[in-house]
Order: sequence, then structure tokens, then C-alpha cells
Amino acid sequence: MTDAVDPEDRKIITLARSARARNGVPEGAAVRDETGRTYVAATVALPSLRLSALRTAVAMAVASGATSLEAAAVVTEADALPEDDLAAVRDLGGPAVPVLLAGPDGRPRATATAS
Repeated sequence: MTDAVDPEDRKIITLARSARARNGVPEGAAVRDETGRTYVAATVALPSLRLSALRTAVAMAVASGATSLEAAAVVTEADALPEDDLAAVRDLGGPAVPVLLAGPDGRPRATATAS
């Protein structure tokens, strides 16, 4: 993937990276809704509740009244995202929402759609 990332997409990657580092968790994520608001989350790993960072960010957007998504970003060491994560993005934003996957250094490695 090239380093030519839209500034607004770079912002959500930076926010996701910060959430991951601040909380010392495997993943950080951020989503941007239809109005440009961002929602940032980290992995949730409680004995009774386990959510990926991306599903947590989508849930935060929904709980705040978002009706759609423009983009999502996940910072992780993983090479791909689970289907459950993409399904959450698809449920709120539709199948064409770009999902940026970046490494812990914040470098974008891939862009997928929620489809």
C-alpha cells in the first residue's frame, strides 16, 4: 500500500494507534461517521465481555446516534480482520465503507471494504 493516505483517514489511523498504545491492548480502532465525528476504541477483554476494538468503536458510534460510517481504521499486528469486525462496519455503513488496516507503527498495510 502506498503512503498516500487521505488526511482524514490518516487522522483515524493516528487515533486508533493512540488508543492501542495508551491502553496497552492488541488493537486500537477508530471510525468516522457520516457527519465527520470520530469514535475511538481499544480492545475490550473483560471476563464477561470481549469485543474487538473495531466492534467497540462501531458500538460507540451507534450509541452516539450515528446512522452511517464513512471510514474505519484498525491498528493491529494481525494481517487481516475477522469477518465479525467487517460485519459490524457493514451493518452501520454498508458494504462499500473502506476499512484501513495499519501496523503498530501506524503504517497502512491494506484497505478493504466492509463487503
